[in-house]
Amino acid sequence: MNRQQPHRSLPSLGRLCAALLACALCLPPAWAQRNALPSLGEGEGISLSAERQLGDRIARELYRDPDFLEDPVLDEYIQRLWSPLVQSAAARGELSPELRERFAWRLLLGRDRSVNAFALPGGYLGVHLGLIAVVSSDDELASVLAHELSHVTQRHIARSVESQAKMTPWMLGSLILGALAASKSPQSAQALIVGGQAAALQSQLSYTRDMEREADRVGFGVMSEAGYDPRGFVGMFGKLQQAAGVNDNGAFPYLRSHPLTTERIADMQGRVQLTPPVRSPSSHEFVQAMLAARARVLSQNSVDALRAWITGAQNLSDNLPARDRAGRLYAATLAHMQLRDWAGANQSMQALASAVQLRPDAARLVRLLKAEAAAMQNDFAQVVRLLSAPPQSAKLARPELIALAQALTQMPSQAEHAEVVRQLRELIVVSPTDGQAWQVMAGLLRAQGQTVAALRAEGESQWVKLDVTGAIDRLRAAQDLMRSDRRQSADHIEASIVDARLRQLQTQLREMQQEQRRSGL
Repeated sequence: MNRQQPHRSLPSLGRLCAALLACALCLPPAWAQRNALPSLGEGEGISLSAERQLGDRIARELYRDPDFLEDPVLDEYIQRLWSPLVQSAAARGELSPELRERFAWRLLLGRDRSVNAFALPGGYLGVHLGLIAVVSSDDELASVLAHELSHVTQRHIARSVESQAKMTPWMLGSLILGALAASKSPQSAQALIVGGQAAALQSQLSYTRDMEREADRVGFGVMSEAGYDPRGFVGMFGKLQQAAGVNDNGAFPYLRSHPLTTERIADMQGRVQLTPPVRSPSSHEFVQAMLAARARVLSQNSVDALRAWITGAQNLSDNLPARDRAGRLYAATLAHMQLRDWAGANQSMQALASAVQLRPDAARLVRLLKAEAAAMQNDFAQVVRLLSAPPQSAKLARPELIALAQALTQMPSQAEHAEVVRQLRELIVVSPTDGQAWQVMAGLLRAQGQTVAALRAEGESQWVKLDVTGAIDRLRAAQDLMRSDRRQSADHIEASIVDARLRQLQTQLREMQQEQRRSGL
């Protein structure tokens, strides 16, 4: 696993923001007329298609950023919290069928240790590991996700853009890149927003107070009806309020883009008093503590930080709550693994397994951690033994399926190959934008000698990450291979899919290029 220092270097961030600015400059002029909306009475700002296009261009750069993280264990956790919120918003009428169909609704994880989450144009949401690391319940994290979801469903991004309708594309791009840069480093963001407009642009990076209150109100309803304890909102507000008083080092960028006010806090406390509490299952408390520990270690994995996580699990007090004990042991085990200290990892793993043995959901995380350790030691046979599903429950959950596929890629001619490929295909049918599933399936297909199908899967993975040019290159390579090797052209169904997808993506690329020419780029 790649090591990362706590703070990104300025050159890397500068390249990201320069690319974001170039992307934002491609936004076609699609300003809509001012139409009254019921809650805030503002216009939509830009059309749905223009907002989605802008979001795609920004997300394309985020997918390329070194901080972008594909971690099946944490991905599953975030999706488990996120899916009920989307369903609740749709059931309440906050999320219209048109908006649900035309926006991306994708969550992107970032390895950054800062406490932050942000909504982007077009239905993309970013979550930093630093946020997962500090919450103490599923409900607290769900409150942030519900709040961000509500910013999107209420079209707050478009409304903010509407108030800047007379801005040049350069200024609009500066707003977007400034907000994203501030989520990583407030100092570098301030340096990147230069010229006479700097102060004005900085003042507009936050949502208005009315928008924040509306996102609180709508998010509260969405969260409550999704089955989460609304006290999570108050708990999260308490953490942020405390941070506002003691932190001035950029560790809580969420406070800059979503400033707390006493009015917002009081309003949420009043709403909670009128709503019955919901009790989360005790097994979820253990899982949440262990996943928060995973986020802490992955976001702060310098040698000194790893040693600190190990020290934190030594000489644990008998008065320490059981869930906190499990969290510290998980962090220590993962830290030992990062340091390649396998003796220490095994000892800590045994203590962790003992601490959660009566809680199946938490014990499952231990099994996944054991498989991760085995893979890091190239013991792929052990990964297969740990994760292969018993006959009575043949369908694997996504983290197990991804890890098993990655291990089997290193073990050609294994009997499990065909079944894992079948399950990956089923997963992709349900979630066609699962880029990691496409990529690991490509590795398995290539190991089986199905090179054309592997190239097509690689192309689909590139398409998911909005790299249309890269996807076209992979599909063209598949076509070339079929022309040169009759054995590879025998699968007529796969050949037809490759041809059809290549035509679709070539059309998409031409449309993107036409938009750029219309924008004068």
